[in-house]
Amino acid sequence: MYKGIAASRGIGIGSICRIIEHDLSFEAKKIDDPEAEKARFHKAIDEFVEETNAMAEDIRNRIGPKEAEILMGHSVMMQDPAMSGEMDKMIDQGQCAEAALTAVCDMFIGMFSKMDDEMMKQRASDIADVKVSVLKKLLGIEDVDISKVAPGTVLVCKDLTPSMTSQIIKENVTGIITEIGGKTSHSAILARALEIPAVLSVSGIVDEVKDKDTAIIDGTEGDVYINPDGEVLSKYMLKREEFIRKQAELDGFIGKETLTADGDKKELFCNIGTPKDAKKAAACDGEGIGLFRSEFLFMDNTRLPSEDEQYEAYKEAVETMEGKTVIIRTLDIGGDKDIPYLGLEKEDNPFLGYRAVRYCLGNPDIYKTQLRAIIRASAFGKVKIMIPLVTTVDEVRKVKELVSEIKKDLDSEGIGYDSDIEVGCMIETASASLIADLLAKEADFFSIGTNDLTQYTMSVDRGNPKVAYLYSSYQPSVLRSIKHIIECGKAAGIPVGMCGEAAADPLMIPLLMSFGLDEYSVNPVLVLTARCIISKWTKQEADALTEKVMSLATEEEIVATLKEAAKE
Repeated sequence: MYKGIAASRGIGIGSICRIIEHDLSFEAKKIDDPEAEKARFHKAIDEFVEETNAMAEDIRNRIGPKEAEILMGHSVMMQDPAMSGEMDKMIDQGQCAEAALTAVCDMFIGMFSKMDDEMMKQRASDIADVKVSVLKKLLGIEDVDISKVAPGTVLVCKDLTPSMTSQIIKENVTGIITEIGGKTSHSAILARALEIPAVLSVSGIVDEVKDKDTAIIDGTEGDVYINPDGEVLSKYMLKREEFIRKQAELDGFIGKETLTADGDKKELFCNIGTPKDAKKAAACDGEGIGLFRSEFLFMDNTRLPSEDEQYEAYKEAVETMEGKTVIIRTLDIGGDKDIPYLGLEKEDNPFLGYRAVRYCLGNPDIYKTQLRAIIRASAFGKVKIMIPLVTTVDEVRKVKELVSEIKKDLDSEGIGYDSDIEVGCMIETASASLIADLLAKEADFFSIGTNDLTQYTMSVDRGNPKVAYLYSSYQPSVLRSIKHIIECGKAAGIPVGMCGEAAADPLMIPLLMSFGLDEYSVNPVLVLTARCIISKWTKQEADALTEKVMSLATEEEIVATLKEAAKE
């Protein structure tokens, strides 16, 4: 058995077809005629854009508009003057088109790939996909036509890019295995949209298998079997039937309220990174936006976005949600998120350094511009402002002072906004947890960021494989911290939500219900799964399980207990 990342749920059984990568090496020769070279380069771009737009239209018709936007984003990216303009400059300096394309794309790939946020890393993957596609045009290399594979095929490749995924005929492909990629990669998103089981990041799998080998893909657990015996094959055929039954059950939750088994209403929100993602949230039945990562507006730019640019982006998301809550997290940069044009100084320990609200309060001109844009957008729906990486009460008070100043300015200018706009805290540090009772007196709401809360509580670098075993929200210290935060919020009468991965974890949900969590903010594709799990538990049942779990001393004991009690 091989182990990878479970990227698209379901059981796939079929015959392997390997997709072997092309040799994209080239000679970085100096050119004598920059204008001719730029003409060759832009011809390749034009062909890429034309083909990508055609693929996007096909995806729009076969799958849906939100999946088509992934490919449209690739097209827009390559036409961005900030990117193509830099390449033109290098060609003017004597570089060939292949070298200019590679250098500029690699610069952006390097910037985004160093970041810990999966969605940021995905941007690096998108740029890499675009680079390869345009490079093939320049080198005259034809792509493999995935649309012609036989029914019952399991695709195996190093990385299944969105441009490759767009060629898949759903009826012919029963599973996908790759050597790289993660749950939030666009190829994973498209695989989920096509409802094709996928397991990614299976190291060395391309060289380990042969065409026509039989493969089983468990896209729920992340397991892969090659040429399994009859017993394993029979077991997974039964599992496939059971998965199909459960999927039919999830479909029954479309358009329903999020209710516990005893009728207690919860709010099921979505995490997004761009205004267009709000459309995904709405399409997936999200009841609001629990986390809008606003830093994407800054990272997708070569300069600071203006107030009006930010305002239009926030307004688009707010209007898309049609009156439902949209919680916008203010600029969270630093740490793993570098923005070159801001000139952030290199730090020995950036995760404990000048980042998030610390940077924003130290650069009030930048911060006030963003806050003004957010507050102006509140005129079009229910907007809340969320402060990231809070560690002191002073930080909250200073942000609220800036909000008050901006309100006065907008009043004097006759610009409309929601005068009752709320300002809340993202609770993701050990300090914030310990003073949650004090912060609850200042904040209008809490949102628990379990990813960083786990990292800081456990003092573990989640990017370091040697200590990765410690990075778990099931650790007793993390569970106690979450429970304490929720209790402090409830005691102060403010709502408490969660926007970390734990909010969608089927094992964690009954504990969060027992603790009293009001709002669960998840990846849009997990809305129905979370709604289904919540519907299976009564408060009494959740409390009984929680009492048992909170008396346990180790993560291993806790996970075993939760798995035993899980409701399928």
